Amino acid sequence: MVAYFSMAIGIDKRIPTYSGGLGILAGDTMLSAADLEIPLIGVTLIHHKGYFKQRLREDGTQEELPDEWNPDDVMELLPHRVSVGIGSEKILIGVWKYEVEGISGFKVPIYFLDTNLFKNSPENREITHYLYGGDKRYRLKQEIVLGVGGVRILKELGIGETIYHMNESHSALIIHELLKKISINDIKNRCLFTIHTPIPAGHDKFDSNLVKEVLPEWKGELDMTRLAFDGSGYVNGVSKRHRDVSRQMFKRDDINGITNGIHSVRWTSREFIFLYDRFMPGWREESALLKGAERIPASLIWSSHIEAKKRLLKFVKSDFNIDTFTIGFARRFVGYKRADLIMSNPERFRRLGDIQIIFSGKAHPQDTEGKKIIKRVIDAAKNFKGEVKVTYLENYNIKIAKLLTQGVDLWLNNPEPPLEACGTSGMKAAHNGIPSLSTLDGWWLEGCKEGVTGWSLDDDGANIYDKLEKEILPLFYNNKEKWIEIMKNTISMNASYFNTHRMIHEYNKIYKKMESNLRPI
Repeated sequence: MVAYFSMAIGIDKRIPTYSGGLGILAGDTMLSAADLEIPLIGVTLIHHKGYFKQRLREDGTQEELPDEWNPDDVMELLPHRVSVGIGSEKILIGVWKYEVEGISGFKVPIYFLDTNLFKNSPENREITHYLYGGDKRYRLKQEIVLGVGGVRILKELGIGETIYHMNESHSALIIHELLKKISINDIKNRCLFTIHTPIPAGHDKFDSNLVKEVLPEWKGELDMTRLAFDGSGYVNGVSKRHRDVSRQMFKRDDINGITNGIHSVRWTSREFIFLYDRFMPGWREESALLKGAERIPASLIWSSHIEAKKRLLKFVKSDFNIDTFTIGFARRFVGYKRADLIMSNPERFRRLGDIQIIFSGKAHPQDTEGKKIIKRVIDAAKNFKGEVKVTYLENYNIKIAKLLTQGVDLWLNNPEPPLEACGTSGMKAAHNGIPSLSTLDGWWLEGCKEGVTGWSLDDDGANIYDKLEKEILPLFYNNKEKWIEIMKNTISMNASYFNTHRMIHEYNKIYKKMESNLRPI
């Protein structure tokens, strides 16, 4: 049995307990585990008020509103309770159960930890309210509930003998809790750790004064990433490039690389699902069968794409044209992802001509730079009105992500290397025959075959206009046969490999090896 700990798990559009890639990846992982009948258990926090609901003012200023939802509508509250010490108080933790059902009916559970219980103080009831909310103290409390509380709740549920997979270091206090019972060497036989970003904000550190107040049994500064390293027998980055970057960043040569993926069925449009069922039966269980996409007639590829594009443009409710080349850019708005790069040279941007662009994404409530980028994009959309069609879809979520990655003609991604650990939105687009234009970072370093599955950008992104003007737009408008061939290539070469079925098979080899060395707790 493997317990997969993640601060966020994006599994269901009715459960807004995710903010972006890490949470959606966790949800896709659980879906693939269910499909492949791999006994995985998800552990996360309930996040009663979600991440946040985004509202954009007329001037482009982002407002954050609670994204409240009712767990009773989608999951079961269990009677089990445990407690953890936070400061001088004992915090009671409850647990909700959500089941993910796979193709064969095999189910994997996700346990959502909850401190919103009557016996807790008002302040402590809010610990599991907001994903990535509050200050350092709030974050440390959440990580105590996730790591320490997660281990205890599993034991209370009768799940003691397990492998612990830490999806990022937020749950690293698993190791602190296990040290009370077993040696560090035995812990290493039970724990593995997946790093998700080279960005410092993704690696929590808590100073000794705060730790002394909130977790007095810990002495000194608490570095969650270091703790996860020290207690894990296997560590990996989420792409080959990220593996190499992490080895250099942390001065360790024992970091492996397992490239992320996405759940193929979840992110494929209904039109392409129909095609895949018809021409590549069995692909739902074995995503590698998508290699056979070349046998799908070009006319069906194109007509299926047009149906998905119509659905997207109907949602956009703008004057966008079905025949116009449409670019999608949607993800977390943060400086290194450079959302406004394509508009950085206004004259060159205007010269691109017959294109339309759809943006979407949220900036973290405390990310001032990310919010400024949103404003710049919205300002630019107004400034270019009548010349280039640009729109921004507010409150990016699973529904919008599906519409975009299924309906645009080109997926744009231009992060500043080497800061993109993996990136999975382009993989979703690939499952719908949509090629990418991206800097060679993260997964695209592995997935890009120039002019075959998409196109690459220089690290500074300066060649974005030449790529579009001289290669991509002429191909789209003047050589549809070649364009559809590229669409097929994205499916057969990229979608067939960059999926969570392949990814979890790789993890499962590690799980089985670790299980063979387990000693009872």
